Amino acid sequence: MTTLLLVRHGQSVANLETRFVGHIDADLTDTGMLQAKETAKFIAENYKVSKVYASDLKRAYKTGKAVSDLLGVEIIGNKNLREIYAGNWEGNKFDDLAVIYKEQYGLWLSDIGKAAPENGETVKELGDRIYAELNEIATQNDGKTIVIATHATPVRVMQSLVQTGSLDGMKNIPWVSNASVTELFFDNGLFHFGKISQDNHLGDLKTYFAKNVKV
Repeated sequence: MTTLLLVRHGQSVANLETRFVGHIDADLTDTGMLQAKETAKFIAENYKVSKVYASDLKRAYKTGKAVSDLLGVEIIGNKNLREIYAGNWEGNKFDDLAVIYKEQYGLWLSDIGKAAPENGETVKELGDRIYAELNEIATQNDGKTIVIATHATPVRVMQSLVQTGSLDGMKNIPWVSNASVTELFFDNGLFHFGKISQDNHLGDLKTYFAKNVKV
């Protein structure tokens, strides 16, 4: 059995500013960096990790690098682990999206599995990308424990695909918190989830999505 530890990046500048950044390369805040270091300690204390794969966007890569530095393991940047590409939405504040793209962003909030940012990836396309990449990584690292430093929507879309078999139930799955750790197991070609959004190790450093992003 292969264990993938899905780690959402620490708090980013965009999180703090309540912006939808997608592929924009937003950096971690000071809090986000502290979160990454605390999560690295948590992983070191609870898992035997062989390798780290990280989205090449700096908010996720720096989160993964905190783990690889502490554990002394390889880190591999991987653009297929990026957040959804949000097209015209990128860089906009969530409140502005609700006005400018009222119908499209309304669907994102109410039934995210069917959503598609204007001129960006559809959530289905993101799901196909993330599922295929995690399947490849799990297959290549049979029997190992691997950290995957990524973003909120990839974790959520993967939960929906694995737990419900489609994206129809994605609207009922909550966002994971910043720098949280989610267990995803791969055995005999099948995925299943273990503990989701582990963040108690962060204590007062816990941060979450703004209310206007949540379902």
